[in-house]
Amino acid sequence: MSSPLPDPSEPAIGIIGGSGLYDIPGLQDRTECAVPTPFGDPSDLIVSGRLSGRRVCFLPRHGRGHRISPTELNHQANLWALRSLNVRWIICVTAVGSLQEAYAPRHIVLPDQFFDRTSRREHHTFFGHGIVAHVAFSDPISAPLRAILHDVCRQQNRPVHDRGTYVNMDGPAFSTRAESQTNRQLGFDVVGMTNLPEAKLAREAEIALATLSMVTDYDCWKVDEAPVNAQTVLGHLHANAAAAKEIIAAAIPLIPLTPLWPEHAALDLALVTDRALWPQATIDRLRPILASRL
Repeated sequence: MSSPLPDPSEPAIGIIGGSGLYDIPGLQDRTECAVPTPFGDPSDLIVSGRLSGRRVCFLPRHGRGHRISPTELNHQANLWALRSLNVRWIICVTAVGSLQEAYAPRHIVLPDQFFDRTSRREHHTFFGHGIVAHVAFSDPISAPLRAILHDVCRQQNRPVHDRGTYVNMDGPAFSTRAESQTNRQLGFDVVGMTNLPEAKLAREAEIALATLSMVTDYDCWKVDEAPVNAQTVLGHLHANAAAAKEIIAAAIPLIPLTPLWPEHAALDLALVTDRALWPQATIDRLRPILASRL
């Protein structure tokens, strides 16, 4: 049973948990709430509480028990729900395949770029229906938030690689060898199925986002190893989830109390539709995102 929605007056830090990360231990004043959205239901109840002295909202991307496939994820509902709770920073945890020899299983990559190989662009934006916005996305990851994660990983002696390109495929099947070799030859660093839409929607919602890409395998380009399958990555998933929890707990108190980074004003130069022409139905649909402009 869900609890009432928490008071959103304090800016919160969101955590989107990936494969293997379905809960955050140590939350004080823990509540679980269902957040209805105009885009449908989020992946699961949102768990709110306090961690390391800060207000935190946690959402398991695939639902507890891993019930939702990558192509079934309702990214719009997930990000809308978090923004409605005044989440202004998000740390994403994602399981990825490595496209570089040096990025071994259980290493951490902190991407700063994305390459889009998805086919469902309608799920990558909140806008349309009478309000057009073109957010700047040349640098899709929050550099200050990525720097915090990098510093924490170094302090904890984690095998971490700062910067890199995350290529986002649809899934749920893993890559063919031809796809994996091509992605590697193009210089991409990791491959995953979920994070690019989250980054695009977070930017539209004026949320600063950074990603812990947790390596589980070498995809299938590395012919001297068995090709990736779901069973071979499970052991790495559990180890990666334990590491992610420790990194997040140490990173949270380093995040500023006030949302003043460039991402927090991303719509200032993005909205191109004259305010007088905004349809009321679309305003209502996007109220948590447009609130400061109403």
